Amino acid sequence: MLPLCVLLGAACRASSPPAPVGTTAAPVRIARRAEHLTALEASLRVRIAEVPGAQVGLYVHDLATDETLGIDDTVTFHAASTMKVPVMVELLRHLDTAQVTLDERIILRNTFASIIDGSPYALARDDDSDPALYDRIGAPISLRELNEQMIVRSSNLATNVLIERLDPVRITATMRALGGEGIVVRRGVEDQKAFEAGRNNVTTARGLGRLLTAIERGAAASAAATAVMRATLLRQEFNDEIPAGLPAGIPVAHKTGWITATTHDAAIIYPPGRAPIVLVILTRAIPDRATAQRLIADLTRLIWTNCATCPQ
Repeated sequence: MLPLCVLLGAACRASSPPAPVGTTAAPVRIARRAEHLTALEASLRVRIAEVPGAQVGLYVHDLATDETLGIDDTVTFHAASTMKVPVMVELLRHLDTAQVTLDERIILRNTFASIIDGSPYALARDDDSDPALYDRIGAPISLRELNEQMIVRSSNLATNVLIERLDPVRITATMRALGGEGIVVRRGVEDQKAFEAGRNNVTTARGLGRLLTAIERGAAASAAATAVMRATLLRQEFNDEIPAGLPAGIPVAHKTGWITATTHDAAIIYPPGRAPIVLVILTRAIPDRATAQRLIADLTRLIWTNCATCPQ
């Protein structure tokens, strides 16, 4: 179990004074902490159960202690827009091999090939969270701008352009190499024929969490490339899930994702004065998005505020 009292950087109250060296106090503290964390997990499950039919995958990794806590963290979910993180990772890894430069410019287009039969399809401006990008169709745009809009504004158009440039098979292979178990990138956004055939992009909370850990630790690519990844994730403009459950001002590098009845957030949280925390919360079977957002924020808040009574 994860020592969440250490996890989120809040000051925990010591339940007893330090014992002399050679006593059995340390094992007792460990046992009491485990008991406390069992109660925390139970409280998380109670909150989840308050949303009828909700399915949640949750994964936490404390980078200060390298310990983890998971609730259904190996269950596969439709990835929604969290799949844009693997796309970013693959793009920026190409910088290390000089296959691309971020200043390279390509013509922005809105015609893509279905992975089912190669038939063309286009994205709808009104269904995209970044409609302004459609004004630039037919004009040159840099890979840097495409990556920025894909993550910060969750642009579907930018995502599809990059996926066709990078190849989903290679993206998925990179995820395996980085420990992102359960992450499979098969296609671009809004490939309706592929959706109807069940060929979707998928993830697990644990796999996505491990990918974020690799980014934070500089293992996903070079130091320069992973620094760009973190900085881009920190500029995410949609902050109604994990950030909403944290105290104001806590930096969060994260990527949200949502489709019908599915809402996710995957984050690297930066508490002051300690190593970061990776937190991934995936939800489905919640038709009302606002309800899902409140659930994600409340689960985040439970983890954070629980530190106040954590046994030492």
